[in-house]
Amino acid sequence: MLSRTAENLYWLARYVERAEYIARTIDATLRVTALPAAYIGKTNEWESALLTAGVSTSFYETYQEATEQNVVEYLAFSPANPSSIKNCIEAARLNSRSVRTALTSEMWDTINSAWIELQEVWGKGTSSREELARFLRFVQETSLRFDGSAYRTMLRNDAYWFSRLGLHLERADNTARILDVKYHVLLPEEEHVGGPLDYYQWTSILRSVSALTAYHWVYRETLKPWLIADLLILNDTLPRSLASCYSNLVRNLDQIGVAYGRQGASQRHARGVRNRLEHSHMDDIFQHGVHEFIQEFIADNSRLGEIITKQYLI
Repeated sequence: MLSRTAENLYWLARYVERAEYIARTIDATLRVTALPAAYIGKTNEWESALLTAGVSTSFYETYQEATEQNVVEYLAFSPANPSSIKNCIEAARLNSRSVRTALTSEMWDTINSAWIELQEVWGKGTSSREELARFLRFVQETSLRFDGSAYRTMLRNDAYWFSRLGLHLERADNTARILDVKYHVLLPEEEHVGGPLDYYQWTSILRSVSALTAYHWVYRETLKPWLIADLLILNDTLPRSLASCYSNLVRNLDQIGVAYGRQGASQRHARGVRNRLEHSHMDDIFQHGVHEFIQEFIADNSRLGEIITKQYLI
C-alpha cells in the first residue's frame, strides 16, 4: 500500500472519531448546564468543555468569554477551529475521496451523505437547543454508521488495520484528556469529593465516553472516582478505556508487521505502553498522581502517533 493511501485511511478514521467525541462533549455539557445551579455550583462547564477538547487557548484568541453560544459555535461549526465538528467531517470526506477505491461503498456513502447533509441542513449552524440536539445525534449516528460499516464490510487487510490505528489512537487520546480535565481542573477546591457537583460532573464524563451504563454493570455501586478511573484506564472490556485502545493498537500494528514481514519502533512502543497499563493498579496510580499518570500517557500516545507516521505514513 502507498504511504499516502495509508495516511488518508488513518486520518479519515481519526477525524470521524474526533467529530463524535466533540459531539458527545457538547451533549454532556448541555446536560450538566441544564441542572439547577444548586447542583452544578459556580463552575463554568463550557470552559471545561474547551479544556476537554484541547482548544481552550485557540478559543480565547477569537472569543473573550466561554458562553454556551460561543463554545458551541467554536466546537461545532467554526472554520477557525481545525477540530470543529464541521471541519472534521469535511476533512474526513476529503480523505475518503482520496482513497475512494480503498473504501467499501457503505463507508463512502456514510461519509459523503453526512457531508451533503452538513452543507444543506446544518450550513448555518443551529438556532435552538432542540436543533443542536438533533445535530449532535446526527454526528454520533454518522460515526456509528461509519464504524459499523467498516467493521462489517472491509477486508481484514492493511487498509482496515491502518484505519483502526487512527480510530484507537484518537479514542485513547480523547479518553485520557477528559479524565485529566476532571482530576486536574474541574473540581473546585472547596467542593467535597462525592458532593452534588462531583456526582454530576462524573456522570457527564461517563456519558461523554458512553460508559455510564457500563459502569453500573461492572461495579453495581454509586459513582466513585477511583472506580470510574479504574474503568476508563485499566478495564479492557470497555471499548473506550486506555487499556482496550492499546490492546487494539498492538493487535493491529502486529498484523501490519506480519503482513509487511517486518516489526519496527511503533510495535515496540505500543507494546511498552500496553504492558505498563496491564501491570498498573489504581492504588499505585493514585499514589503516583492521576494527573501525572495521564499526562505521561498522553505524551506516550502522541509519541506513538509520531512513530507510526515516520514508520509508515511518510
